[in-house]
Amino acid sequence: MPASFASIAPVLLGVLIAEVALGMMTTLIPLDLASHGVRASVIGAVGSGYFLGFLLGTLTCARLVRAVGHIRAFAVFLAVAADCALLMTMTDTPMMWAVLRLLMGWMLSGMFLVAESWLNDKTDNANRGRTFGAYLLVSWGGAAMGPLAYGLLRNADRSLVMVGLAFATALVPMALTPVSNPPLGERRRFTLKQLFNTSPMGTTCVIASGFVNSSFYTLAPVYLERHGHSPHQIPDFLSACLVAALLVQYPVGMAADRFGRRPMTVVALSLAVIVSILFSLLGGAPFWVLIVLGCMLAGVTAPLYGLGAGQTNDHVARSDYVAASGGLLFAWAVGSSVGPIVAGVIMNHAGVNALFVFLAVTLLALSGFTLLRIRRRPGVESESAFVPARAAPTQMHELDQPKDLQDEAPVEVASGRGSST
Repeated sequence: MPASFASIAPVLLGVLIAEVALGMMTTLIPLDLASHGVRASVIGAVGSGYFLGFLLGTLTCARLVRAVGHIRAFAVFLAVAADCALLMTMTDTPMMWAVLRLLMGWMLSGMFLVAESWLNDKTDNANRGRTFGAYLLVSWGGAAMGPLAYGLLRNADRSLVMVGLAFATALVPMALTPVSNPPLGERRRFTLKQLFNTSPMGTTCVIASGFVNSSFYTLAPVYLERHGHSPHQIPDFLSACLVAALLVQYPVGMAADRFGRRPMTVVALSLAVIVSILFSLLGGAPFWVLIVLGCMLAGVTAPLYGLGAGQTNDHVARSDYVAASGGLLFAWAVGSSVGPIVAGVIMNHAGVNALFVFLAVTLLALSGFTLLRIRRRPGVESESAFVPARAAPTQMHELDQPKDLQDEAPVEVASGRGSST
């Protein structure tokens, strides 16, 4: 085993196992709550709990990492996440689930922080792109396997026990690694206001990415269940959407680098509006039709984070890439925290089909804002590379790197996470 791979293999293995657990939670929570007659607004609030915790983690978890080091912090984050999953088997109160999901999101924000900071430290510029490409595949692959794993168990309590076991197991590879902790440099921040002043369109696109994708993955299972589709089919739907979202990342990135990021954003948003309208009209269609529509919607909304982040990086100094990455994560988490709550309330008052009407209106508004920004601000002559991301970005570079790495911080890779989260 090459030395470079040996230093990152424990992180990749830990992330893979944790992502499977997160993918199981993607399906488990909305289906179990819906089966008990819980309202869509409450399901949305439980789903938002994770993202709110994730948001808090972006602001606080780095302090623990600095205090005890990457390896110990990684173990703490996953151990507490495992505790949260196991505690969920002891209560069926949605409010308690929301609190536990908030704590779980907080801890897993820290886990991704450690993982991506570790990977960035243990690679160099010659292989950093390949390393994060492998990380992207591991992350998406685990997230896509999670719903299928839940489909095999088909029981909420057993699935939660398996989620807890998976989180506990995910800490073992890092706990046993002989590789030393990365050094910790000074940390800088890019505020939301600074990001918006730098690139209004890019920042808004990142926020909308979190808003739309978190709403879709949290409440689409409720939409399917209320239209009479079997709970055994829904894991297949979610897995197919996650795979589709992965497959489009690089083709969209290549097209964005060739034709421009903002034109590709308008195309993606326009297609997303059309598919969302079809979803609102075809809830009773055969299941295979909904899978096709789900894959199409996931495929055109998953790259929004990368398009927005790339657009922002076009107007950020190279020395500020690291700080901007942390700020973009914060912007994404803000949108992700709000989206499921708002969408759930709308579904309560206007019916399950209103989820996709709401998404269509949101995407149409973003498309209009993008066109307005194109008219007001010319594109840059030399754009930075597309930033591929998972369905829900995590926080690469949230911990600042040593200065020599900061100066060479790559723009072609960024954070991401699986849908549940």
